[in-house]
Amino acid sequence: MNAGDRREEIISRVRTQGEMSVEALSGMLGVTASTIRRDLARLTESGELTRTYGGVIAVPAESESTVDERSHEAPEVKRALGTWCAHQVPAGSHVLLDAGSTTAQIARVLRDTTPLSVVSTGLTSLQQMTDSPGVEFTLLGGRYRSISQGFIGPITEVGLEKFTFDFAFLGADAVTAEDGVCEASPEQVRLKELMSRRAAHVFVVAHAAKLGQRPFHAWADLGSGWTLVTDDSAAAEQIEAFEARGIRVVTVDAMGAGHPPGD
Repeated sequence: MNAGDRREEIISRVRTQGEMSVEALSGMLGVTASTIRRDLARLTESGELTRTYGGVIAVPAESESTVDERSHEAPEVKRALGTWCAHQVPAGSHVLLDAGSTTAQIARVLRDTTPLSVVSTGLTSLQQMTDSPGVEFTLLGGRYRSISQGFIGPITEVGLEKFTFDFAFLGADAVTAEDGVCEASPEQVRLKELMSRRAAHVFVVAHAAKLGQRPFHAWADLGSGWTLVTDDSAAAEQIEAFEARGIRVVTVDAMGAGHPPGD
């Protein structure tokens, strides 16, 4: 078991047990106490766990919404964002779609752009493209998360590393200029970072209510050079914070037309 898998197992066991000691984790996972202490240091630094005297407890997390719940959040805005994103993709492109309700809206429009090669980590995109004969669709497998209807983990990452893409469209639980893309777990943000490295053009698609929010403690640092696609209700100061860090911002109106900030 590598370090990343071991830390995910620690999180799972602590959340199940409520509180565990270093010695108990060491015995269960077959590694030294010093290795466990290093793992716990990383997990407490990322906000996943909280240290106690001799052990660790889980941090109560804000509830993560299901895909079905998210599909009812700003549906018209997501449709507009999806329309703009899909219109950036010329026929013949190789496209990577993240799991989620917003990227499903991109898939809904992309199905008519043919020929096209699409790889996705989410069932929502597959559902939109099942009867589109001009789209060559690849679904990356791995560990299934029913809450997001997507796949994550080492198997997903290995499959992803076999591809490169012209365009990658990533969803987010939240986005900040300082820390990047927020997700519910380190495993999810590790996948986001890998996705961003496999594409020539990277778009993070998030409606304005997600900007500046911090619902969880795991963050994907995408560096600079990516594009934030949001709706035109975003405040000027929010947009300026991203631009100051070298991140391009496109705001999309209700008709799906994109505008540079200030237009």
